[in-house]
Amino acid sequence: MKKKINYRAAMAVILIASFFGFSACERIKETYEKVKNRNNQGTGQSAPGNQNGGSVPTTQVFAVNIIPAGKGQIRDYLSLSGDIIASSTVDTYSDAAGKVSKLYVNVGSRVRKDDPIAEVDPSRPGMEFVTSVVRAPVSGTIVALPAQVGMTISQAVPLARIAGGTGLEIRLYVAERFISKIAINQACEVTLDAYPGEVFRGSITEISPTVDTTSRTMEIRVGVTNTGSRLKSGMFAKVRVVTETKDDIVKIPVSALINRFGEQFVFVADSSDPAAPVARRRTVVQGIVIDGVLEVVQGLASGEEVVVRGQTLLDDGSRINIIDRLPPLSAAN
Repeated sequence: MKKKINYRAAMAVILIASFFGFSACERIKETYEKVKNRNNQGTGQSAPGNQNGGSVPTTQVFAVNIIPAGKGQIRDYLSLSGDIIASSTVDTYSDAAGKVSKLYVNVGSRVRKDDPIAEVDPSRPGMEFVTSVVRAPVSGTIVALPAQVGMTISQAVPLARIAGGTGLEIRLYVAERFISKIAINQACEVTLDAYPGEVFRGSITEISPTVDTTSRTMEIRVGVTNTGSRLKSGMFAKVRVVTETKDDIVKIPVSALINRFGEQFVFVADSSDPAAPVARRRTVVQGIVIDGVLEVVQGLASGEEVVVRGQTLLDDGSRINIIDRLPPLSAAN
């Protein structure tokens, strides 16, 4: 009885092993056929015939968009923001304490040096004095007028604030890690919400010698050209401080760059056979990246057509169908 049970158990094990072994062989065969078909696609061959005796075309063509590699300028910059202030302001004081009896100006009034600003009556109960006329110490525009008729002031209270000349500055604060990129006379581009689409030109005129220990920032001043007196003190401005400019470099959209296993490359359209263009893998060395524009230091020449869309699944030698040719990037950036 014992031998009979062992015999049946052995037969069962053999049958189960044969079943799983057959299944494993079938799976290996199926995987092999898939790999073979995939290789055939890459070489442009056809897979074996189907049950009806026909052949199945396996050459895969990828739809792509291309763009010519441009040549021109690229600029690195810092994006900052700050308030527009008068380049120089002077407070006006009275020589005598007393009541303000008359004002000659309003906020926004233009004055010249020695023009009257206000009259102050220094008289006291039982004593009458000649009124003191307060005059402008410099030419400019009245930007603040704390004094009001009837109020009593002392020699330490300013009557008016005058912004000298027509120059304006923008007060900015630069983070400590960017200080090494800042220098006097650096070019700046200024934009304001009040004038959308317009760019005002300026440059760095002043750099603070110290760094604020609380905020870890350094104050700088940017002088801006106020053409037509359209810029006003107190406006909020967005400033691009140009820190680096490179001319005559090859540039492409950064979206064309592919990173695989630590390698950086692009695909260039090879149209030597117009009927069957293919993608060629090209290893490149990248430079700076600004606003979606990539500087190509090595590996690509100006004018070569780079695949900018549809390149994710490409490999060297893949067949491509060029759907659209995009215009090159502008020379200035």
